[in-house]
Amino acid sequence: MQSSNQKIKIALPNGIELFIKREDKLHPIISGNKYRKLKYNIEEVKKANQTTLLTFGGAFSNHILAVAGAGAESGFKTIGVIRGEELESKIGENPTLAKAQELGMLFYFVSRTAYRDKEEPSFVSHLHEKYGNFYLVPEGGTNNLAIKGCEEILTDSDMEYFTHITCAVGTGGTISGLINSSTEKQQIIGFSSLKGAFLSEVIRNFVSKTNWSINDNYHFGGYGKVTDELIQFLNSFYSQTAIPLDPVYTGKMVFGVLDLIEKGYFPENSKILMIHTGGLQGIKGMNFALQSKNKEIIQFYEN
Repeated sequence: MQSSNQKIKIALPNGIELFIKREDKLHPIISGNKYRKLKYNIEEVKKANQTTLLTFGGAFSNHILAVAGAGAESGFKTIGVIRGEELESKIGENPTLAKAQELGMLFYFVSRTAYRDKEEPSFVSHLHEKYGNFYLVPEGGTNNLAIKGCEEILTDSDMEYFTHITCAVGTGGTISGLINSSTEKQQIIGFSSLKGAFLSEVIRNFVSKTNWSINDNYHFGGYGKVTDELIQFLNSFYSQTAIPLDPVYTGKMVFGVLDLIEKGYFPENSKILMIHTGGLQGIKGMNFALQSKNKEIIQFYEN
């Protein structure tokens, strides 16, 4: 299955061309980079004759829903270890968790303190005692098999035509795959959705090339945080292009790219490809939060 590149038909200076790769259209549930990250992990589950997938995530996690969808499609049992014990009584109020449950996922709600220890051997051992044998997929889905899947995002023509590739960065898996499959003449720019400069060190564990950088100026306050300016941008961009953007990842990246174009960051005649990594399912939850604060909501999302 291949995604398609869509040209952004807005006025740009200095002969710059801007495209977006619609990875959000790869699958109705296992969207965007989650489809890529799970592809080879699912193959490994089948090879190992495993029947259960276990993973981790928060209240509106794209990854949690994608794993639930992949399990339902492939016939695996799925377990989601969810950050926040208070969410156990609010599944019906949470569109992400409600959909994951509908797809057959079982939940284990843990405190935020316990969740921080999720990678500790003692915690994983506890999970095996509770659920038996399972195939563990890390939070966000990033591992070597996930990166292998993300290396397939760029096509041969993408590598020949574009001078710059941009994407949002959360756990570092998607950009690592893009870096590995890029050519040395291309620049790969990741836009961090998180506060902090630790992501570069994570990415260096998976790549050997140096044609990349992380921009952390457009996180809008940190992971899952938004501002009125960002919401207005998402609605304006959709009205101009009919392309929906999520507010946690891709929306921040696209805002950053357009701002850098306006500031003259990209050389004349640059050909920029932005990767749309999906995540549109999280918009409904974000709109609930915005409505509770009497804020403008993201207008383009339709379930």
